[in-house]
Amino acid sequence: MYSPEAVRELIVAALPDADVKIVSDDGVHFAGRIVSESFEGKPPVKRQMMVYAALGELMGNEIHALTMKTWTPDEFASVS
Repeated sequence: MYSPEAVRELIVAALPDADVKIVSDDGVHFAGRIVSESFEGKPPVKRQMMVYAALGELMGNEIHALTMKTWTPDEFASVS
């Protein structure tokens, strides 16, 4: 099992400019909000692939699921 903080740290290691919030009730299913300038100009699928790449082999193994919302800082400012 992983803590939300451990998942957050993995994402931030790959996307250092990211503002990341991760929650989990059981340590294997996670939900996250990731805001990063690295997402600029990228479609949602590419953004998700970037996050999944940060988690590597943990996805589908120790981490069973990650539901995420990804935004650029400007996009996030317009929805918050």
